[in-house]
Amino acid sequence: MANAVFTKGDGNKGTLSFEVPVDVYEKGIDQAFEDVKKDVSAPGFRKGHMPKQIFMQMYGEESLYNEGLNKVLPEVFDDAVAQTGIQMVGQPKIELDSMEKGQPWKISAEVELAPEIELGQYKGVEVPATDVTVTDEDVDAQLKQQQQEQAELVLVEEPAKDGDTVVIDFDGSVDGDHFEGGQADNYSLELGSGSFIPGFEEQLVGAKAGDEVDVKVTFPEEYQADLAGKDALFEVKVHEVKSKEVPELDDEFAKDVDESVDSLDELKAKIKEGLQEQKEADAREAKEDAAINKAVDNATVVGGDIPASMINEDVDRQMNQFFASMQQQGITPDLYFQITNSSADDLRKQYAEGAERRVKTNLVLEAIVKAENIAPSEDEISAEVKSLADQYGMEESAVRAALSDDMLAHDIAIKTVVDEIVDSAVEK
Repeated sequence: MANAVFTKGDGNKGTLSFEVPVDVYEKGIDQAFEDVKKDVSAPGFRKGHMPKQIFMQMYGEESLYNEGLNKVLPEVFDDAVAQTGIQMVGQPKIELDSMEKGQPWKISAEVELAPEIELGQYKGVEVPATDVTVTDEDVDAQLKQQQQEQAELVLVEEPAKDGDTVVIDFDGSVDGDHFEGGQADNYSLELGSGSFIPGFEEQLVGAKAGDEVDVKVTFPEEYQADLAGKDALFEVKVHEVKSKEVPELDDEFAKDVDESVDSLDELKAKIKEGLQEQKEADAREAKEDAAINKAVDNATVVGGDIPASMINEDVDRQMNQFFASMQQQGITPDLYFQITNSSADDLRKQYAEGAERRVKTNLVLEAIVKAENIAPSEDEISAEVKSLADQYGMEESAVRAALSDDMLAHDIAIKTVVDEIVDSAVEK
């Protein structure tokens, strides 16, 4: 449709020349007229009801050319890119070469292309082996954690020890001046948890209910500016001391923790199975990361540099995904920056650190897709749609509406390549 031609220029740049057919831009002109007629009037006609013929006599068709072109240019440009098969990055610089009435409009665009990738070894790369053995010690550690989670706090009259919880009032001061945030009543503090200023919890070990303790500490140098490095006194009143009472590791405990088991041995077997699955999943992920990194390291960006536009696009995409995730938690960008005492520039710098590597990784995977001539079938696309619909609880038609076949085919092809790289990798 666009009669497009691409002419290679210096480096990764070039010129894309194409045409806008007469019937296409005439549709754009019609759409532009429908937009502008709302704001124009002529003698004998109410505002917004001027016939097109009268408008053309008064203002001329040429007055609608630019707006008409804007209506159809995105689709025609995309068609030109598809015709030439170029992989464009960044924003094109559009030039209008000719816009003659009754003739195809001629347009050229200065474009930047994704750099070529020279692939190295990507199959059979060596990666570190990962031990996926689940030991009895692993199972016991998981069991002990569950035991601690089932523990109950009971009042005791003995002196507090590490691991006990004390219920306290405290009032802090520096040089006799009480500071904001240094007071609380009936606060539950687990001794040894490290949740308070260093040295605070240790001075309550040995205290009993009813004791009053003067706790002397020094605020860390990295603490908030008005208190950093200063000596402080906390007047503490101990109301209660509570000790953890952990359940016995027996069959009853096992049934309380997991209703699907009838004995402690069954619980241990189930824990071992779960740990095994997790270790294997973690090992697969580690192998994938290592294998993909090797494939990327072995590949070369022809020309040496990745265009800045691709890096900026990646950073923009990462930030948009991050804020979309925050939005789902009810956190706006302004609120996030307020909570973290940071700015958009800070977040941008954070994502920019790995952007070049992420872009190169994507380019390498896409180059392998091309080298392997991977083209997902309609059946594979339909299966992916069904999988996504099941995963997100959506109708398949909704998935189809949100994702084009090209997008789905691209994702399937990338997954296929990743699997091939990982499955062929040799663990050493």
